Amino acid sequence: MMESCTIMDDNNFDDHVDDEINDCLSFDKPISFFLFAGAGSGKTQSLVDALKYLRKEYAKRLRLSGQRVGVITYTNAACDEIKRRLDFDPLIQVSTIHSFVWSLIGGLNFDIKQWLKVNLENEIADLEQKQNTGRAGTKAALDREKSIETKQKRLSSLDNIKRFTYNPNGDNRGRDSLNHSEVIKIGSDFLMGKPLMQSIFINKYPILLIDESQDTNKLLIEAFLEIQQKHNSRFILGLFGDTMQRIYGDGKMDLGQNLPIDWAKPVKEMNHRCPRRIIKLINKIRSAVDVQEQRPRTDKEEGFVRLFILHSDITDKSEAESRVAERMATITSDALWSGTKADIKTLTIEHHMAARRMGFLEMFEPLYQESSGILKTGLLDGTLPGVRLFSKLILPIVKAKQNDDDFSVTAIVRKDSPLLTKAAFKAKGEDQKLQIKQAREAVEMLLALWADNAEPSFLDVLRCIVQTGLFEIPESLRPIALRDGAEQEVAKKNGKTPSLKEDYPDSVLDAWDKFLLTPFAQIEQYAAYVNGQAQFETHQGVKGLEFPRVMIIIDDNEARGFLFSYDKLFGAKNKTSTDIKNEDEGKDTSIERTRRLFYVTCSRTENSLVIIVYSTDPKKVREHVLSEGWFENNEIEILS
Repeated sequence: MMESCTIMDDNNFDDHVDDEINDCLSFDKPISFFLFAGAGSGKTQSLVDALKYLRKEYAKRLRLSGQRVGVITYTNAACDEIKRRLDFDPLIQVSTIHSFVWSLIGGLNFDIKQWLKVNLENEIADLEQKQNTGRAGTKAALDREKSIETKQKRLSSLDNIKRFTYNPNGDNRGRDSLNHSEVIKIGSDFLMGKPLMQSIFINKYPILLIDESQDTNKLLIEAFLEIQQKHNSRFILGLFGDTMQRIYGDGKMDLGQNLPIDWAKPVKEMNHRCPRRIIKLINKIRSAVDVQEQRPRTDKEEGFVRLFILHSDITDKSEAESRVAERMATITSDALWSGTKADIKTLTIEHHMAARRMGFLEMFEPLYQESSGILKTGLLDGTLPGVRLFSKLILPIVKAKQNDDDFSVTAIVRKDSPLLTKAAFKAKGEDQKLQIKQAREAVEMLLALWADNAEPSFLDVLRCIVQTGLFEIPESLRPIALRDGAEQEVAKKNGKTPSLKEDYPDSVLDAWDKFLLTPFAQIEQYAAYVNGQAQFETHQGVKGLEFPRVMIIIDDNEARGFLFSYDKLFGAKNKTSTDIKNEDEGKDTSIERTRRLFYVTCSRTENSLVIIVYSTDPKKVREHVLSEGWFENNEIEILS
């Protein structure tokens, strides 16, 4: 029998937590803190209340000292919401992580140049060593040769760069621009290794509060933690978050553990979002991880949870899911679970599933499964430059032309094409009309790829852009763009079967090669998915959101993911030796990653939740979830 969930007799039970945080925010006796705030606990409100307290108590002091309170949050939307709640007070600098770091290092052009010089030299030396030990004529050798050439060109151009540029919210393709990853690495290195930088930082921001700290890049978190330890009498670091809701791979895995003894560790226990039954479920899900347990409000209904288990070889999954929705309408007496007016938020746990169902799996899979994992975060949040070239520039041009919207085509080219920059016109002297003609012809050559209902690949599009110079090529694609026809044929065949470790292709370039051979048409559905405009929502996209009716679809066979495994979490498959080894070494496992995503998605629910599991062994799944105490007997149905 599932344990009951304790109901507090006071819906203001957690109010003392804000007082605890305020006690930390003292310039005379600063105390850093980690606030545990689980799903629906009002974390953002606590953050805003802390900022209002600081503004009330220390506004004059901050102004006289020329200081500000720094706030880092995850999305632009979250930044705008916090700013609005604070009446856009300039004493509070609210930024995304990339914007905040750029505000620290932007303008340090000499230091950035030196960092890039050392970094590029090290990368080139590493590649040259591998090139000397590998076999010539393989794809691996070709990849390394072009990577070396690309990096050497960038290295040789550094002396001519006077000022580096960066756009936290857009694309950075020029020779003088930095990419998102470089900004984070440079900022982290400067904060860790430059005492003067640390002093400047804490003099400007004596208090730094970080929202969603569990998903903030671990290099930066570690830099901020080191600064706090060195300057704990002058600097307050406040972390807001919940390690159970960590969904990005570059977050600090053990954040909140082994904190210094002088840190405060307030906890918000109440969940204001979910009904009682959902809170029972999510408490059970996380009970294998930690002792944190949430409590519901007194005015919350019981709510509904149902688990439907279907065999994975069922032929018409859409029809089966419609039947489940109709059952939920009956069970909950809620007509909005089915019919033409249905209002259901459908969540997929693994991105492969959405990619397959929406039709962009071919382009998505190579980048998502790249072995080093460095492409994954940018792919999932839509910031990966090599993909944004197609999603933010080429796709809008193609769509505008299909709609006979020549004005929009012209606007995109004027804004983003190097053919129409001031420097390009200046180089033409009196023949500026020829430059406009060149840009027009470049657009015509691009659009000709779709003539007679042709379906070009991403590689076809890239080759055209390289030929015409219509747009800057992102750094990640330049080694491929530099290939001639014969070299491209070697890459397309993926080289000979490697006999030496050094002969294996560069995993990142290999992923881009495979991506480029897929149909460009798939970019439209991918863009809709990462922008939250699709039927299926990402677990990143619903972070912090809530919905009355939630349907979670779980299908490991369809997902084909190697980072997550619901068959293991739900007991249909046993742990592998790798899982056991990672557990023993304290590393993240596919089971724990899956558990966290399951927690995040279930905790979006305001009223009723249905989970649909496709499995090769439905009875085994049923037995396992009952033994775990996640569901009651009458909450589980096996459908044929």
